[in-house]
Amino acid sequence: MTARSDAVARLTAHEVTGERSLSGSLAEVTLDDGRVVVVKRSGDPGATRAEAAGLRWLAATGTVRVPEVHGHDDDWLVVDRIPEGRPSRDAAVAFGRALAGLHAAGAPAFGAPPPDGPTDAYIGLAPMRNEPGTDWPRWYAEHRVLPYLRRAVDQGTVRPGEASVVERLCERLPELAGPAESPARLHGDLWSGNVLWGADGQVWLIDPAAHGGHRETDLAMLRLFGCPHLEQVLEGYEETAPPAVGWTDRVGVHQLFPLLVHTVLFGRSYAEQALAAARAALAR
Repeated sequence: MTARSDAVARLTAHEVTGERSLSGSLAEVTLDDGRVVVVKRSGDPGATRAEAAGLRWLAATGTVRVPEVHGHDDDWLVVDRIPEGRPSRDAAVAFGRALAGLHAAGAPAFGAPPPDGPTDAYIGLAPMRNEPGTDWPRWYAEHRVLPYLRRAVDQGTVRPGEASVVERLCERLPELAGPAESPARLHGDLWSGNVLWGADGQVWLIDPAAHGGHRETDLAMLRLFGCPHLEQVLEGYEETAPPAVGWTDRVGVHQLFPLLVHTVLFGRSYAEQALAAARAALAR
């Protein structure tokens, strides 16, 4: 039996009858009762704890669909496998309504981690610190944008002379952020790869970087790398909880954090996108 199978058996109290590797850290495992689960390995105990806590926090709202957590420890996370289907307009509208409900469930503060979730969490492979704050513009600058800008400059991916564009945007965030809103309960990493169109005709969300934040951040992430039937998703969202007037003008502000995360992880092309987003926001 492999270390993976040992972990799944221990965490689920079921014997493993088969496994299929999906990547270096991800596999599908068949249990002795016929169920198929997904098991993920992490090199950092905070990552499995953060993801498990995030999934449970999102599930507790009864809004969006997320895989059930069957167990986790410092190295392994076991969740339901979601059989995939095809995107549909009806599922997109329903997802938009559910996402609005998730955001409305709220959070204790901007940057609040899920219950039992660590302060030092992750967004994908990148560290993300969940330090609570009460003022969104200040919190977003201090705990999301500027830490990644500094890392990008230290790496040489953003040149020191270019950093001032992002720093100016952070200074102007109080006027660029739009009307003040209460903290929303965010998925936190809502790009299209974390939106699964299930065989059951529903949308499922995976791999959250859940925390309290501004709801426009999740909406901006959906737009960043494209999402099937995005207009229908937004239609369902706006039926339920319309975003504040002018939110589409603020998309670049909210995309700045994920673009800087990608800059640190993947290089210069994302730095150019981040700088372009900052310049466009400053020009409005």
